[in-house]
Amino acid sequence: MKEALRMGGIVNLLATGYRAHELNIFNQKHEAIPYIKAAATSRLVPLLEDGLEWLLSPGGYGFDLWAVEAALELKRDYPQLKVSILTAYANVDEKWKDDRKLYYEELLRQVDHHASVSKQPYEGVWQLTARDSLLVRKSDAMLLFYDEEMGEGSPRYFKERALKRQETGDDYPLLTISAETVQSIADDARSAAFE
Repeated sequence: MKEALRMGGIVNLLATGYRAHELNIFNQKHEAIPYIKAAATSRLVPLLEDGLEWLLSPGGYGFDLWAVEAALELKRDYPQLKVSILTAYANVDEKWKDDRKLYYEELLRQVDHHASVSKQPYEGVWQLTARDSLLVRKSDAMLLFYDEEMGEGSPRYFKERALKRQETGDDYPLLTISAETVQSIADDARSAAFE
């Protein structure tokens, strides 16, 4: 794993970011989702060309799962790509609405690996901490959908972990997607539609 990273490629990428509610997205038909997935795709393709093998996701409803969806679509052209969802605890979707549960279950059927760090239902923040530590430790880099201009949000904890890993002298690239990136993709798509 580390040998490939030294040769220039990222083998295991952690992809995480905003939860849907943090973006004011409350259903799977929201017009922003295709642009968010396109932003993820645009970051993944060069990494795949350079040897990316695994996309790791914490499985939160929002960017985590949209990045998984983008990766699954890319598997047609990059069959070496494998996708893993590693949740903090069992039954993360227990209180989700039915449409979200169905969406999540469909993604679980398509990924190469899925598991929970804790086999118990939610008991405390320690489960989230354990998951986050494991994902950062097992990845070579992080793709983070986070924009400080949008204000605080759950992705800041992952950003802090990435920065701490960098502070130890570890080569741990932090690749970001901002709201401006997504807006630019949306603007380009709308302009192309009018041409």
